[in-house]
Amino acid sequence: MLLAQQCECECADNIVMARSRQKTHLMWIIGLLAAFFVAEWSVGLWSHSLSLQADAGHILSDVGALGISLFATWLAQQPATGKATFGHRRIEIIAALINGLSLLLIAVVICWEAIHRFAHPETILDLPMLAIAALGLLVNLLNITLLHPHTHNNLNLQGALVHLIADTASSVGVILAAIMVHLWDWLWADAAVSVVVAGFMFQSAIPLVQASLNILLEYAPLSIEPKSVEASLKSFQSVVEVEKLHIWRISSNQVMLCAHLTVDCTTVEERDRLVLQLQTHLKQMGITETTLQLTSRTAAPIHPLFNQDLFSMLSRM
Repeated sequence: MLLAQQCECECADNIVMARSRQKTHLMWIIGLLAAFFVAEWSVGLWSHSLSLQADAGHILSDVGALGISLFATWLAQQPATGKATFGHRRIEIIAALINGLSLLLIAVVICWEAIHRFAHPETILDLPMLAIAALGLLVNLLNITLLHPHTHNNLNLQGALVHLIADTASSVGVILAAIMVHLWDWLWADAAVSVVVAGFMFQSAIPLVQASLNILLEYAPLSIEPKSVEASLKSFQSVVEVEKLHIWRISSNQVMLCAHLTVDCTTVEERDRLVLQLQTHLKQMGITETTLQLTSRTAAPIHPLFNQDLFSMLSRM
């Protein structure tokens, strides 16, 4: 017993330490991006480089998006109290949606400016453009290294990582454009690279927006087919009928299920064993939390079962 409590304490301490590192890394990333935004925007105006100005605007959106991510990460860790019975994990999904939509908006603005630049090219100072783009590549690679370990099963931070990857692609594109302008005086390369970067941003944002909306609209996860779940529940000999089956996500790694089952059980012990079997089976399918209402075909209705512990308590009563 003491060993189990010690393991639980160590696990809790590890989680707290991981969250602390996550917040620290996010603050470092925000600070680095904010400082680099000032430098890149200034050089972009001075060198007349559209791709630099576009990338600077993208970085500014990153600072805001990461700020939202930091706030959402903190809020999502607050306990489920009062009317927030599920906690605040949905805040992470909303932040991810904002990140994706901001990427789409920036991509549209960049394309609009690039079209104008194709028609009216401007002289570009290629060497300052190349230098700041190379510095931006280093900053973005460092930020990706800091953030990537914290993105597992966190759609919000995955959205922030998408922003940083898009920034990295932007830096590479600006470097290539600066080289082409310097070697061959291809002024159109600056606008062309901006369009390519905008296309990459658009492609990266669509899956993020789609995943966020699927969770907010309470769709079943793509990896779980409700009809297959219903069929698997009916495969248990004691389950006669499955009704009002609902499957949805609360957050990236929290999948819920509720259903009304008509069962062929005559004793409390049989129902208890069936519930344990059903919960184990559903967890193997990736469903982390279940709310089941059992009604016996041959006996009086069974009280709703919210979880295993509550059912066991009711059974002992």
